[in-house]
Amino acid sequence: MSHRFIELDAKTPAADMDAALALVEPLHRQLRPKIPAPYADYLKQMFAEDVRMSILLEGDVPKAVGVWRVRLTTYQGRRFYVDDLVTDENSRGSGHGGIMLSHLEAHAKALDSDYFTLDSGTHRTLAHRFYFRHGMTISSFSFQKALTSRFG
Repeated sequence: MSHRFIELDAKTPAADMDAALALVEPLHRQLRPKIPAPYADYLKQMFAEDVRMSILLEGDVPKAVGVWRVRLTTYQGRRFYVDDLVTDENSRGSGHGGIMLSHLEAHAKALDSDYFTLDSGTHRTLAHRFYFRHGMTISSFSFQKALTSRFG
């Protein structure tokens, strides 16, 4: 089966954006069920803050999604950060996660990033094995303090 990518950012035409977000929402919610509704409105706010999205399609079916951003930092230089990397839970082990990870890393290199980073919940041990297999390491602890209950 052939794969292709849809790339979304703040410059994506509204009709294309709406169609792509409607297509990918069920997949994205497999990882992030608490994204506020309406989903498209929330994601559009993120795009306005320079977030981008890459969607891997197999035929016309979304199989993986990556939500990412690039920021210049004092501690890692140009940091390519992946907010979300989601593969369809019904087709895990089919290589879609690796295809998406390679695709995102290519974006990071093309954007002259110094680091490719993401956070993964401590309970997601299968995801951690996947990241280790793809050459990633644990470089720090991420500390947090909830200020609202919206995502808790």
